Amino acid sequence: MTNDWTDRDRYSRQMLFPPIGEAGQAKLLSSRVAIVGMGALGTVLANHMVRAGVGFVRLIDRDFVEASNLQRQMLYDEADAAGSAPKAEAAAARLRAANSGVTLEPVVADLNWSNAEELLGDVQLILDGTDNFSVRFLINDVSVKLGIPWIYGGAVSSRGVSLTIRPGETPCLRCMFGQPPAQGTTETCDTAGVIGPIIHTVASYQATEAFKLLVGAQEALSRKMVHWDLWYNQYAAVDVAKARKNDCPCCGKRTFEYLDASQEEETIQTLCGRNSVQIQPVRPSRLSLGDWADKLRSVGRIEHNPFLLKLHLESDITLVLFPDGRMIVQGTDDPVQAKSLYSRYIGM
Repeated sequence: MTNDWTDRDRYSRQMLFPPIGEAGQAKLLSSRVAIVGMGALGTVLANHMVRAGVGFVRLIDRDFVEASNLQRQMLYDEADAAGSAPKAEAAAARLRAANSGVTLEPVVADLNWSNAEELLGDVQLILDGTDNFSVRFLINDVSVKLGIPWIYGGAVSSRGVSLTIRPGETPCLRCMFGQPPAQGTTETCDTAGVIGPIIHTVASYQATEAFKLLVGAQEALSRKMVHWDLWYNQYAAVDVAKARKNDCPCCGKRTFEYLDASQEEETIQTLCGRNSVQIQPVRPSRLSLGDWADKLRSVGRIEHNPFLLKLHLESDITLVLFPDGRMIVQGTDDPVQAKSLYSRYIGM
């Protein structure tokens, strides 16, 4: 079965929605989207894109499925976790079963300065399913440099946020935040937890904005940064139309620091002969190891003193955290795995 008008019944209810209609559906069928991160947000985003008939969807993720993902990452099952299936491949297999007419391209890779333009440069829209700000600032650089819109989204605990970014028309992420938060200053799902409904709320909002962009409904796009806290019944929509900065390093001065190889090369180093990887933040932090011991105690066995904290994980991996945010990941010589662990437990 092909994803064309021989498959009209599949999209009939969507085409009955006047803002999409037949013309909008035709645009969706010819659209190209990349989703960065196939975790919680990414799986919901991908499910919406594929079932709606977006013609080409690239799924980018460096990680594999674990049992702790199944509570909120909707495209995976117990067999995926037992087999440590790569998320991008497992998601693609599940989505092909839902819509064989969509072209899916799973990419099992770490998105970084060396491949970002190649992986993101040939699509019409980039969707953020990531869990850390360094990657988001990299996406932002590609977006502004190449003029490709992207939709930022984040969720942790019961809170979420989203912003639609259109280069040249709206503030970019660096207009809003300047620099990524210092390592260790933001919560992650592995330290603060997360409930499934906030994932679906944020990703469904992102997906709706994506449909507006892809069908050309510019007038319907949000000009606000939207925040939710589902548990405490809070909602806010902040108008950011005037937040664009002429002196923004990215969209104002067009300096793309996160596409600069030196940013990455300075942060990750394989320690020869030690089966360990050191991760050094670009901007050092000042962490309270006692506070981090409390945060991470439920994750694994903790040892700490005034100089370092050790988190022993069940997988024979030990994370050694220092007060300046530096970490040595012992038990692997794979920089991608080390980076993923740092992101999960500390934030990156």
